[in-house]
Amino acid sequence: METFLSDIRGQFGEYYDTLVAITPRLLIALVLLVVFWYISYYVKRLSTSRLQKNMNDSLLASFFARLIGSLIFILGLLFVLRFWGLTGMVGSILAGAGITAFVIGFALKDIGENFLAGILLAFKRPFRIGDTIEIVGVQGRVVALNLRDTQIKTFDGKDVYMPNGTIVKSPLTNFTIDGFLRHGFDIKIPAKSDYDALLKQIEIEVNRVEGVLKGRRKTSIQVKDISGGTVVITILFWVDTFTKRVPATHVKNKVMLTIQKLVDSW
Repeated sequence: METFLSDIRGQFGEYYDTLVAITPRLLIALVLLVVFWYISYYVKRLSTSRLQKNMNDSLLASFFARLIGSLIFILGLLFVLRFWGLTGMVGSILAGAGITAFVIGFALKDIGENFLAGILLAFKRPFRIGDTIEIVGVQGRVVALNLRDTQIKTFDGKDVYMPNGTIVKSPLTNFTIDGFLRHGFDIKIPAKSDYDALLKQIEIEVNRVEGVLKGRRKTSIQVKDISGGTVVITILFWVDTFTKRVPATHVKNKVMLTIQKLVDSW
């Protein structure tokens, strides 16, 4: 029994001595990881600011900044592995397929796929920050393109993080890629009205609303249905989503209320 207890004490003593021996190296490694994380974060912020000033595409600038920050952190991780004496592991990683392969191998397969899809999206640029898009039934405004996913803010306030791989492989609708968006709504007009005069007045009132575009993208009024003496018309008009002075949703609300008041008083 005493021999057994002596063996246990000896084994724990060896573990303790090993722990004491590696503790300084472990603390230094943790400090180095924190330092490299801070450097990558600072460089990412600095790169975002500089790239957005020199590039017209804020989406591409933001993506490159995140990529630079991630590469710096990966280099820091490789340095820590070398510090721990794991040079064989570092050598095999670098010799195998480079840092990109390390990223894909370090993560799961779908993460690697989404990472490469993010690069394709950054260069293809089917949308920009602030664009209104719809993808696999999710409609909202693009907030950010990350290394793995794209953040979309829906109109009811939800944040959806769509995997980049899904976006690349699915049909995507961009409602505001050129800044112009057409709104439309239906309304019933009173029976036995002076239809020509009413339609002309409706067009005038729509064009009076601030934010409604004129000229090449002019207002259009179409008769949609005639049933039981009731005439249903469709009113179509264009807005510029790039302007910040009058939000597009505000313009639509103003047009609808204005026309409803006009029809009620006719």
